[in-house]
Amino acid sequence: MWNTPNNESNPATFAESDERRMSDQASLVQQFINYLRAERHFSPHTAKCYAADLQQFCGYLCVEAEGHPAGAGNGHNGPSDLAKLAPPATVAGEELNRKLLGVETDAVRAFMSTLRDNNYCKSTVARKLATLRSFYKFLVRRGYLSSNPVAPIRTPKQDKRLPKCLEIDQIEKLLSNPDTTTLLGARDRAMLETLYSTGMRVSELINLNIGDVDLSSNVVRVAGKGKKRRVIPLGPGAVQTILHFLDLRRNDPRSNSFDPEALFINKHGQRLSTRSVRRKLDKYLLEAGLDLSVSPHTLRHSFATHMLRRGADLRSVQEMLGHQSLSTTQIYTHLSGETVKEAYDESHPRA
Repeated sequence: MWNTPNNESNPATFAESDERRMSDQASLVQQFINYLRAERHFSPHTAKCYAADLQQFCGYLCVEAEGHPAGAGNGHNGPSDLAKLAPPATVAGEELNRKLLGVETDAVRAFMSTLRDNNYCKSTVARKLATLRSFYKFLVRRGYLSSNPVAPIRTPKQDKRLPKCLEIDQIEKLLSNPDTTTLLGARDRAMLETLYSTGMRVSELINLNIGDVDLSSNVVRVAGKGKKRRVIPLGPGAVQTILHFLDLRRNDPRSNSFDPEALFINKHGQRLSTRSVRRKLDKYLLEAGLDLSVSPHTLRHSFATHMLRRGADLRSVQEMLGHQSLSTTQIYTHLSGETVKEAYDESHPRA
């Protein structure tokens, strides 16, 4: 599997080059994570998830090499134990790199089988397979391997699950909860209005700067995945709540200490985190008596579903959501279709 165009004629030279190459490089996994961050512009959270998947796979390779199947004996009896798999401290980086470069397709299949045996759901198994596929594709591109051992493995068929969606009256109930007479309450109302009005991701929301919002043209400029920028219209409700929040913010006696760029700030005047947004949403869901499993992403799903129900063009919704593939957006047509079918069943005389 090694890509060795210039050294095969001289085994000694090849072995010498091989050793030097392995000792001079950083961990292959770390090289890949650095690539995701620097060249693919993945968020720290996404890169961390990739790293965790690869660490688990490395741990699996080490356990298997010792003759103790992961998840069966050796103390690994379920997902929680398997999730803690990591390369033993006794395995040096160079040795681990060799294990990774020596992986064959059957070993990857066995890893997938172990995950299923330990009750990992189909979507998680598919994600871990995608991580490995990307990692080995990277190794091929960098010349470490001549072929990708994951390429022959097909992604497991997924169960079709429609995204959760709030109805319009539930949205109204949620948005009416924050106390807009206070700075933080006005901020919360503006955040929720913006999430629902634009369908943006919560990671995009917290990275918004004041300069990204054009309240005279009612649009917001968003830096999406891979730092791809897009412009999304802002509804009148969102515009008014942002204006009100900014007015309270300017008149706050502590305003000089606030982050001058960040649009949405915490109680200390600094940029919000995704966790803070989730905590605030949970607070208002509880107050409104709504389903506590609703997440900020549910507002994104609700935005897309409501737009399509009311006749929005699929391509336009794709652009606003920042989806690279139209097929990703089409999931919402199934949601809309369910609503149409329900309306038909309830209304048609011969349904």
